[in-house]
Amino acid sequence: MISPVKRMLPLLLFFFVCGTNAQEIPTNKYGLQVVRNFSLYSRLVAADSNKLLVDLQKVIPGLCVDVRYASENNFAKTKFYESQKVFLRLPAAEALKTIQRELKQEHLALKIFDAYRPYSVTEKMWEFVHDARYAADPKTGSRHNRGCAVDVTLVEEGSCNELTMPTPYDDFTEKAHQDFMYLPKEVIGNRERLKEVMVKYGFVPLDSEWWHFDFSGWKKFELLDIPFETLETITE
Repeated sequence: MISPVKRMLPLLLFFFVCGTNAQEIPTNKYGLQVVRNFSLYSRLVAADSNKLLVDLQKVIPGLCVDVRYASENNFAKTKFYESQKVFLRLPAAEALKTIQRELKQEHLALKIFDAYRPYSVTEKMWEFVHDARYAADPKTGSRHNRGCAVDVTLVEEGSCNELTMPTPYDDFTEKAHQDFMYLPKEVIGNRERLKEVMVKYGFVPLDSEWWHFDFSGWKKFELLDIPFETLETITE
């Protein structure tokens, strides 16, 4: 299989030749630098291939995906995305691939609810949930906007049937917190197995959401507002 980097190489070389001195990333009303221009994103990737956003379903064949924000089946009952695609930066995607391989030995697998999220969507979500424990404040941006966060659960290998976790996805109560212990032993075990394998390969859990994990080193990656439609066109 041709790697995501090799597929993008001709385009990246074009942008690298046309201008290696990437323009200063513009700031928004909060003073945050947000990459909205695809040519700028491409130049950043040309300078550092780890910054490439890759399609997880191409890196991890057979990956279970249930992008709730591409439907109305979510906390806001609002469709935020037009695509069921899931993208992460290259190192985070490779780490998930390794996790999937380890879980396979236990007849388990991953299911992805969300990964890269354009910054403009974070702004929309904040209108529904003004609580930084459960939604990223646009004043700081989200690890999702950097392509370095993933919302994930465990499923039975080959079926996508979810293991029982403390709450459904996007439950904004204390029961969803990593340290909530008033649960059946099996449920705590499932949550801990997910946490254990994610941490083992470089992800950091969010205290208030059992499903959310940030990839270590996320500060090295810029906030992005590149539409899914653009990414799908380039990675096809």
